[in-house]
Amino acid sequence: MTGTPVAFTVDVEDYFHAEALRPHCPREAWDTLESRVEANTDRLLSILAARGVQGTFFVLGWVADRHPDLVRRIAAGGHEVASHGQAHELITRQEPAAFREDVRRARARLQELSGQEVLGYRAPCYTVTARTRWALAVLAEEGHRYDSSIFPIRRRRYGIPDAPRVPHRLPAEEGGIAEFPLPTVRGLGVNVPATGGAYLRLLPLAFQERAVRRLLARDMPVALNIHPWELDPDQPRFPVAPRTRWTHYHHLADTERRLGRILDLAPARTMAEVLRELGLLETESRASGVNAG
Repeated sequence: MTGTPVAFTVDVEDYFHAEALRPHCPREAWDTLESRVEANTDRLLSILAARGVQGTFFVLGWVADRHPDLVRRIAAGGHEVASHGQAHELITRQEPAAFREDVRRARARLQELSGQEVLGYRAPCYTVTARTRWALAVLAEEGHRYDSSIFPIRRRRYGIPDAPRVPHRLPAEEGGIAEFPLPTVRGLGVNVPATGGAYLRLLPLAFQERAVRRLLARDMPVALNIHPWELDPDQPRFPVAPRTRWTHYHHLADTERRLGRILDLAPARTMAEVLRELGLLETESRASGVNAG
């Protein structure tokens, strides 16, 4: 057991929302594809209930519009409802006005359904990058009080490799909200993903366990994350390239076991709770006027 805070988070989206499958699942076809997000999220809710874990669910507005009772069940389970935006469009493909409309629409719908003030946001594919940091001020202006989109690594689509690796408050020109980055460890002079998302499936489990223990031993708060579709080895398969076959489908049947091993390392809570404990989020809620739909 450890006193270092750990936040458990979920990006609530369907398998066909994954950017890697975009050539096979264009957004105009989404409503024609088999939706599996409700069953997969309910499975995850059961896993968390059995462990007594409450987490933060970054729900896609598109999912909330089509599965409103799922959002209500997440909130009824004592979990925090946060925003994953409306349409799973990468910020790197949006202008500020379109981004503002996307996050405004998602936040309003999620507040209506959950009865909670939506405090947090996570960008699709972590696309708050060096050239889209303008989005942080928009988030603050639209009522969000923290972000969890910055991955302090270097990747083709995302990452700010020199960003702080621990939760912190952003400067005033970026809205002054809290930022809870995705977890990394240092190796050979660069930041390396520690666990979470695809990395939970792709990295050797022993490495992930060592990495998380190392962060906790150094009193560095950890954000764990997963997508519901990563628990679903029976999801439809598409004729993808070898790299995508590996990143999207590898170890789907082993995700639940791997998740359990990581959750065994330390008690996990909602991201808002962790940020409050760290003094980065006010204790008082500003949720007046927010009612369940």
